[in-house]
Amino acid sequence: MHDIRAVRADPAAFDAAMARRGLPPVAERLIALDAARRTATTAVEEARAARNKTSREVGTLKAAGRHEDAQRLIDGLAAGEKVSGEALAAAEAELRAELAALPNLLDPEVPDGPDESANLLLHQHGAPPNFAFAPKQHFEIGEALGQMDFAAAARLAGARFTVLRGELARLERALGQWMVSLHADEHGYTETSVPLLVNDATMFGTGQLPKFAEDLFRTTDGRWLVPTAEVPLTNLAAGEILPEAELPRRMTALTPSFRSEAGSAGRDTRGMLRQHQFAKVELVSITQPEDSAAEHERMTACAERVLTELGLVWRRMLLCSGDTGFSASRTYDLEVWLPGQAAWREISSCSNCRDFQARRMNARFRPKEVPGTKAGPAFVHTLNGSGVAVGRALIAVLETHQQADGSVRLPEVLRPWMGGLEFIGAGRLAPAAATP
Repeated sequence: MHDIRAVRADPAAFDAAMARRGLPPVAERLIALDAARRTATTAVEEARAARNKTSREVGTLKAAGRHEDAQRLIDGLAAGEKVSGEALAAAEAELRAELAALPNLLDPEVPDGPDESANLLLHQHGAPPNFAFAPKQHFEIGEALGQMDFAAAARLAGARFTVLRGELARLERALGQWMVSLHADEHGYTETSVPLLVNDATMFGTGQLPKFAEDLFRTTDGRWLVPTAEVPLTNLAAGEILPEAELPRRMTALTPSFRSEAGSAGRDTRGMLRQHQFAKVELVSITQPEDSAAEHERMTACAERVLTELGLVWRRMLLCSGDTGFSASRTYDLEVWLPGQAAWREISSCSNCRDFQARRMNARFRPKEVPGTKAGPAFVHTLNGSGVAVGRALIAVLETHQQADGSVRLPEVLRPWMGGLEFIGAGRLAPAAATP
């Protein structure tokens, strides 16, 4: 959400910022709506003043026994106040709706560009490995092991679901538990269990509503399945005024996530890359404004450590203007190399939303008192990131650590969570036939 005062102060700058998002000029309309709101506010204040001013006259009429005249005067004033109040509510709602539909302002360092082709490579960890055999994609590995079943999932729920069995089911659980423990025990995030069903206000607070309703699943009682734990975690600060001493507040959660994948027909139809239901370890930070840039770097480094510990090849990308999400001011995507696909695929996205979400959910902090000054509550900055998506981590582990015989060597960090197992499928599959 944007501050209308900032729009009034420099409408040209605001329109230029929206132009980077591919939007037409909007400042003039916003300022006109704000002027209507302020006019309506004045009308309400005048109606209240008129009521107060005539209270003595009403008392005089009643004292003289002219109760009907007094009631007519009261009713007339009440009707005028009701009309002006309704006009103000309508003006405020219209302005808020217009502001709520506009994306966040981009960081000046975000490169301009229409789509992911303009994203900027910042650094890369490792190089794509060379295999002595043709590497398989994750679904080929999983199906050959007899532990990844898309047909059964389709019978149960339809497309874009997966059934995992045996060691792969345990690997999914191991990845999630190891990652959330790493962030809680070593990175200073507080593990948090949150609802998976939330209301409209919660979805609005982080920017999913009203713009992205088609990307979400809604229940028959009007609640929404969370597309990421970012939604409930960030909203824990909604309506709060946090003491400065409690910041930064860092939280992590391992939850299922649910997305309708609207608009993705025909994309990634094979395998587990794009699912309606998937597990994810989420990272959320609530900070003072001056600390959010450093917190963004810290959060991204925490996600990068996960990929390094898993022995994966990854790179950090700074997203361009056309690829940066609605609520984000600046986003890093972490992409992992998938040998089976011979392609880079996003596995984590870490964003600094600054005060954009905080304004939507009215999340503030109270600065420490400084002698001789008096500062009121200010909006916090919010950040979120994947630490990381469990299904995509499983895909990357399978494809990166696959062996010629079809087995998969497990990264050392996962072995304690897998009962000491070193390989999945070892000794169960015949070596791949040599290519003629």
